[in-house]
Amino acid sequence: METYRTATPKYTILMSRLFLEIAFMFFWLGCFLIRFPFAQKNKKNKVVEDQKTTKEKGLLGLTLLGMMLLPLMYVFTPWLDFANYTLPGFLNLLGIALILPTLWLFYRSHKDLGRNWSASLELREEHTLITEGVYKNIRHPMYTAIWLWVILQALMLQNYIAGLSGIVSFGLLYFLRVNEEEKMMEQQFGEAYIAYKKKTKRLIPNVF
Repeated sequence: METYRTATPKYTILMSRLFLEIAFMFFWLGCFLIRFPFAQKNKKNKVVEDQKTTKEKGLLGLTLLGMMLLPLMYVFTPWLDFANYTLPGFLNLLGIALILPTLWLFYRSHKDLGRNWSASLELREEHTLITEGVYKNIRHPMYTAIWLWVILQALMLQNYIAGLSGIVSFGLLYFLRVNEEEKMMEQQFGEAYIAYKKKTKRLIPNVF
């Protein structure tokens, strides 16, 4: 009986981690399935201005590492287990609760942007300024969705490397890119974009 009592908490912890990993992988797959058709479709839309510098390419590579490669390494290998941490259960549940709203916002921001979407600093042929849908009150709803993504990653993958790498890598991309992106839009759309900036926020309506 003593052996059974000692083993039970370990088994419970293992199942809890397993459940969180499976839920996160379903979320990760959902994001991939949302983005893939838009990426394929937009390949046919000619790029007329490309500002993808060496810094931009490096930031994209870092984000790929932090949001994809390290989480996959954590889920499918024991190599990062030395950096595990444990969060209260309610924070795990918060991460799970964020899955559906994050997927919805990720999808809508792609759908509303349509042919204008690009993964990097690019302008495409017949690029238009989108100010409706989820872009009506915030200028960067896709960034909002990705911030939610990396937050739930930290809440569900309880590991200092795989869990926090998304926040660090995407945070660097966001803060080093967003001003350049808005300057590019101002150059392209002029006063229309300036007026749009005045009546919107970057990430959260009436806040950021």
